[in-house]
Amino acid sequence: MRIRDLSPADFVARLGADGVRLAAGPFNCRLQSGIPEIAEELARLYAHHPLIGADDFIDFHVGVRPGQGLRRWLRPQAVFSVDAVEPFTPLPRNQALAMLEWGLNWCITAYSQHLLVIHAACVARGDRAVILPAPPGSGKSTLCAALANRGWRLLSDELTLIRLDTGEVMGLARPVNLKNASIDVIRAYAPEAFLTRPVHDTTKGTVALMAPTEASVLAVGQWARPTWMILPRYRPGVDARLAPMGSGAAFLQIADNAMNYHILGSHGFAAVGRMVDHCRSFNFEYSRLDEAIAIFDRLAREAEDDAP
Repeated sequence: MRIRDLSPADFVARLGADGVRLAAGPFNCRLQSGIPEIAEELARLYAHHPLIGADDFIDFHVGVRPGQGLRRWLRPQAVFSVDAVEPFTPLPRNQALAMLEWGLNWCITAYSQHLLVIHAACVARGDRAVILPAPPGSGKSTLCAALANRGWRLLSDELTLIRLDTGEVMGLARPVNLKNASIDVIRAYAPEAFLTRPVHDTTKGTVALMAPTEASVLAVGQWARPTWMILPRYRPGVDARLAPMGSGAAFLQIADNAMNYHILGSHGFAAVGRMVDHCRSFNFEYSRLDEAIAIFDRLAREAEDDAP
């Protein structure tokens, strides 16, 4: 049974009571909220994710609730909690849905020290994964969202999870975070995709969330092996271009974006080294999404042709 199989009334009732229990890749989550206006969009963002049973182990008990006291009436706020702990400063109530997603990212980062956690998007074609580490404003999420709507499988938009034993990428297939101009770009490029209503004046600017494709969610258990590490950079007006990156520079890019590299010590060093050894690494500039996707498709075809 999946989220989409619940009636709207049932979803709202569960969300406001004991919580909606669902699986997001390797993690089981219980989502609760006393803010009913987020329910419709939340249900659509996770429509294809499987529900789990009441007896299944839960990794993260998370929720957003309304602020208390006068804040309920004057500049209403939303408060995020995990296991009854409130780790963040409250945000305006209209940011509750985005806060829930940001909070889940924080939970995964904080409690996944058995994995290498990289601040990077990741998509796959078959069992071959592209890792896209990049700073904010580079066009990473825009490119990731476009690829996910053109036949590439979304593994993650924000957090790429690498197994320390095998080096494989574990998928999450959670919503894609879009900001500012990228929201309208993806609405026009993939009109069939579901995007939430934009929320303005957040610390990240204007934000919206894009639901993962059904195919990505259904295949989330199919782990992939890192095959390419591509550092994207959006530059208006340029032709899409790949430039090979040396192994030393690639190692530094992955290590700098690995959020728990310093905690893992030698295990993190070995995991990053193995990834660099097995990946073709590139700098990538682009301005037009169709050109960018054509280059990614070409890389996938070349890898398929070279396969034994």
